[in-house]
Amino acid sequence: MQLTAHQIGILLEGTVEGNPEVTVSQLAKIEDAKQGSLSFLANSKYEQFVYGSGASIIIVNDEFVPSQPIRATLIRVKNAYSAFSVLLEKYDELLKSNKTGIEEPSFIHPSAEIGKDVYIAALAYIGPNVKIGDGSKIYPNTYLADNVTVGKNVTLYAGVKVYFNCIIGDNSIIHSGAIIGSDGFGFANGGEGVYRKVSQIGNVIIEENVEIGSNTTIDRATMGSTIIRKGVKLDNLIQIAHNVEIGANTVIAAQTGVSGSTKIGENCVIGGQVGMVGHISIANGSNIGAKSAVNNSIKEENMSWNGFPMMTYRDSLKSQVIIKRLPELEKRIVELENIIKDRLK
Repeated sequence: MQLTAHQIGILLEGTVEGNPEVTVSQLAKIEDAKQGSLSFLANSKYEQFVYGSGASIIIVNDEFVPSQPIRATLIRVKNAYSAFSVLLEKYDELLKSNKTGIEEPSFIHPSAEIGKDVYIAALAYIGPNVKIGDGSKIYPNTYLADNVTVGKNVTLYAGVKVYFNCIIGDNSIIHSGAIIGSDGFGFANGGEGVYRKVSQIGNVIIEENVEIGSNTTIDRATMGSTIIRKGVKLDNLIQIAHNVEIGANTVIAAQTGVSGSTKIGENCVIGGQVGMVGHISIANGSNIGAKSAVNNSIKEENMSWNGFPMMTYRDSLKSQVIIKRLPELEKRIVELENIIKDRLK
């Protein structure tokens, strides 16, 4: 599909600077773009590529002032990165828009309710009393157990497994290999080192506009629900334990583990490989650095934390400075000890 600079300017509410009738048919990175491509400049580190770029159209921030002539037509917007992400989303929708209908072989239980314009790929399993909303897409080898509810315009990529009674909200995306609703890690010590499994009879509720990365697992609650609130974004390879609640619009990076019954607030940003103990609460707006160990509740909102053990981000930076000086301090201590020994002789 081809679009003119004028059409893109209208879509992005931007200002066209150059030929409004120039057309593009593909998206490309600024350093690789060729004629007929559309690219963007959001980071000043890549400005050098703008002047020699073969792109026909480049999206830039309103305040961008070129230091050399540019061959491409520019579209000026408030935020070039956000604007380009809108185009990526539209392009992605076009690629997938032709996916409708039910492929064979697939299993759909007679009691399942399938909405309009749903795509169900071959080898999918749709269990008893499952409900799938309009426009949703279920890719191959996906398993939806009994009584699962899938909202409208949901995408479940190949190999997603959703256990019984779980709920997935509208416009959510779950990537390949994710498992929703597996048993929580619940065992009771029955004595003599023997552990007895505690049945996990709750479910997982995923609200609307959530995205979950590949091979992430979200355990069902022991009782009640493990809840992922609207707008949450989870990276690949994350473990969310039973009865956890994650607040709206929180973002969590890869390889983070959240232990049971922990409550994470809204608008938090949590780095990769963070570990959280169970039964704590994280205040709204918390920013937690990668590889931090969260052993206690965070009560102050909108603060940054880092380290092992976790401390405020400012204290963490101070500690890093001290740690770097330890070899020097050790050397000085040895020298002082030797001086004291010499004087005591």
